[in-house]
Amino acid sequence: MPTALLIVDVQNDFTEGGALGVTGGASVARRVTEYLASDAEYDVVVASRDWHDADNDNGGHFATVGPPDFVTTWPVHCVAGTAGAEYHPDLVADAVDVHVRKGQGVPAYSMFEGTTDDGAQLSDVLRELGVTDVDVVGIATDYCVRASALDALGAGFSARVLTDLVAGVAAESSTAALAEMSEAGATVI
Repeated sequence: MPTALLIVDVQNDFTEGGALGVTGGASVARRVTEYLASDAEYDVVVASRDWHDADNDNGGHFATVGPPDFVTTWPVHCVAGTAGAEYHPDLVADAVDVHVRKGQGVPAYSMFEGTTDDGAQLSDVLRELGVTDVDVVGIATDYCVRASALDALGAGFSARVLTDLVAGVAAESSTAALAEMSEAGATVI
């Protein structure tokens, strides 16, 4: 059973000190790197990044009129080509086989909503590689990790969420997201 590791949004703007910093985000970057350097074996490693336009509100994703509601509107973050959009420096991106950019002018939470560097959809790339199972890690448990795991299941992949390699915005919403993913068929370990 070919397996992929999906690393969700381990970016500077989602770690401590970033525009939408998540407590524990930098630690996730380090732990994912350590995990990949251990005996973890995957047929393919995929990493996603929010990659938003600088010159518009990205389909209403950025709060440009009034304060963000932190549900559907957010502060400006992960603008393409900025330091905030780059992978956290503790995540060794050399192990990444496929890079996915999501957002790009529209709201996007799941890495399955993005495209690879050559414009392909992630589900198509994984199917072409024969992947049947995915492990999901990254930031944030209660938003983009949740959306990516649920979309993986919806696309027909078996999914596991590795809870020691995720960080969420809030404890309550992260717990609820893990329960939702489990109820949808993901293995939460």
